[in-house]
Amino acid sequence: MLNLKIKGGQSLKGEIQIPPSKSLSHRAIIASGLSKGGRVDNLIQSQDIIATTQCMSQLGASFVKEGHDYIVKGADFPLACSNNVFDCHESGSTLRFMIPIAMLSGEEVSFEGKGKLVTRPLDPFYDIFDKQGISYKHDGCLPLTVKGAIKPGQFEIPGDISSQFITGLLYTLPLLNGDSQIKVTSDLESKGYIDLTIDVLRAFGIEIGNDKYETFTIKGNQTYTGRDYRVEGDFSQIAFWLVAGLLNGDIKCLDMNPDSSQGDKEVLDIIQRMGGKLTMGSDFISVEKSPTKATVIDASQCPDIIPVLTVLAAVTPGTTEVINAKRLRIKECDRLNAIATELNKLGADVEELEEGLIIKGKSSLKGGRVKGWNDHRIVMSMAVASLACREDVYIEGCEAINKSYPHFFEHFKTLGGTFDEWHMEE
Repeated sequence: MLNLKIKGGQSLKGEIQIPPSKSLSHRAIIASGLSKGGRVDNLIQSQDIIATTQCMSQLGASFVKEGHDYIVKGADFPLACSNNVFDCHESGSTLRFMIPIAMLSGEEVSFEGKGKLVTRPLDPFYDIFDKQGISYKHDGCLPLTVKGAIKPGQFEIPGDISSQFITGLLYTLPLLNGDSQIKVTSDLESKGYIDLTIDVLRAFGIEIGNDKYETFTIKGNQTYTGRDYRVEGDFSQIAFWLVAGLLNGDIKCLDMNPDSSQGDKEVLDIIQRMGGKLTMGSDFISVEKSPTKATVIDASQCPDIIPVLTVLAAVTPGTTEVINAKRLRIKECDRLNAIATELNKLGADVEELEEGLIIKGKSSLKGGRVKGWNDHRIVMSMAVASLACREDVYIEGCEAINKSYPHFFEHFKTLGGTFDEWHMEE
């Protein structure tokens, strides 16, 4: 376990290149692997991306690493598994995208994972299997074993569990020998992630009909077109540096697309609504220390940026409310409970509700010892919170950043931050 002691109240200044969008990286790797191949540029070897690359390799695609890029040779059709056990590690995207894709092989396939992933819900797929007579078995958690291929037709999917189920189907159904339709049976949360899916599919030659995010129409017998694709910077990761700059810094974030379809781009609107000073160029976003004001934050379309925005709210005058956040309870950890628990240890005033948070802002935080909950976004949020603390912050389990942003603490140091490794007995 990696435990770090971070000096409280530091100022971060300078410029960094934001890592590529993890959401787009998953999608580009899969689309390229289902095509004749090409090149996917600007990738980092986070644990989640490695999981997706390994799963696609088991279906016959090959990926040759060249710096931060992949040279891709697409899988042959019909798909065949070199290994029928797909280890998704702790990546919900990998699991929910790969289940229907791997079923294209028609073979018996199994899916494994670890951490919180083994208990994350898969009921929408189970409903499909039941309706289509597909054999599957599990003991209420992973591993899951499935035998049979998904058939074209009508699919009903709830929109308030995860958009990942829809994305997995949108990748799979165009390859079937027949047309399909997906009906969303409840309000679709995280619409931005579906926009990303449709954007990437279109870039690789797949057309999807979208009727108000209520019905998706998918023609069968489509073919993925090989191409070169560059992954843009990640708005769920820039959120940490934007908040860091607002708290105590002056940071220029490179490799960002202000016109992105990423749902987490909502962080820009929320920060501006709170009065934060942002400067945007064609490929960068800069932020400087500035006073902020309380607001209401709707988490339904951008759950991943809520932990670090709660940090900002904790030192923003007034009362900030986070609403429509129930899905944060089924992420890598129960993020509503985790962020409330750990920020309160640092001296914040965060009240946990069933589907949200109420944060009463203070002028600063005290500091102290916190846990990372084996969740990359909790660890990084605690590191950012240290900038608003009068005393040092001790974070347990910092290795969780490897899930999405292995270079986070390197970038923290690049911007002038200091930290030391510590041992719990100290």
